[in-house]
Amino acid sequence: MDQDMATHTLDWQAMPPGDCRGGAVTIGNFDGVHRGHAALLAELRRQARAIDGPAIALTFDPHPLHLLRPGQAPPLLTTPEDRARLLQEAGADHVVVLRATHELLGLRATEFFERVIQQRLQTQALVEGANFGFGRGREGDVETLARLCQPAGIDLTVVPPVILDGVEVSSSRVRSFLTAGAVRETASLLGRPYRLHGLVGTGQRRGHKLGFPTANLEQLRTLAPADGVYAVRVPHQGEVWPGAANVGPNPTFGENARKVEVHLIGFQGDLYGQPLAVDFIERLRETRSFDGVAKLVEQLHRDIEQARQIANNGVNAS
Repeated sequence: MDQDMATHTLDWQAMPPGDCRGGAVTIGNFDGVHRGHAALLAELRRQARAIDGPAIALTFDPHPLHLLRPGQAPPLLTTPEDRARLLQEAGADHVVVLRATHELLGLRATEFFERVIQQRLQTQALVEGANFGFGRGREGDVETLARLCQPAGIDLTVVPPVILDGVEVSSSRVRSFLTAGAVRETASLLGRPYRLHGLVGTGQRRGHKLGFPTANLEQLRTLAPADGVYAVRVPHQGEVWPGAANVGPNPTFGENARKVEVHLIGFQGDLYGQPLAVDFIERLRETRSFDGVAKLVEQLHRDIEQARQIANNGVNAS
């Protein structure tokens, strides 16, 4: 990646650095950074080249819904760090993250346009999706934007939605696939496997006793997929490990709490207390109760062999 790329987190009143001004800009939450977002970023790069300026992705942290409807905001599809990296990989020279505040979200559409788009970013070209909304209560849309851009001398490009298998690619579509456990379909919308982030905590250590030590993922930072057993890949210290993940309760042992447990195939070592990212490749089966430990262990052997074959496909790992 180009060393000059950067992420800048700012208060909305602050002046962005000079290399973030006078360029082509796209604005959004970009949760998941899916193929629809990638189409926006590709157009952003074209517009930035045309005006010989930087390609800027402007986003917000926390997600505005966390301020507007606390408690109702769904878990994120990408961590802020992953989102910034993915936006840069998709074509942004710089990612400007505005700290979301009630004051910022309370700006009228015209105020946001004048104060952020014009004055702070000194935007020359804007690239947005057809369903873009901005200003208090999303009162502004792309038609509002077009009306404001013309007298301001800003070129506006509206990018049509990306349609995959007859369905519009969107963050809500990604979310609905994930909550159905359809991780392969999720990956087709994202253009990469879905990544779950968490911290390894102490579980019952039951997997260890059964011969399948697992990392128990806690403090999840992104949305966990539906209950089930999955083939996964786990990047850790420069290597990618094939693995099997169990999302959901442990019915064989009468446990109803929903957990995420990951067995890294071939891994030796202690992961406790470390952050871990898990890439979901394919759903193998649903979680179910087994008639005794022996039957469960037999199934775990099958799960792990299947997960190894799927996860190792196209990956060089131990």
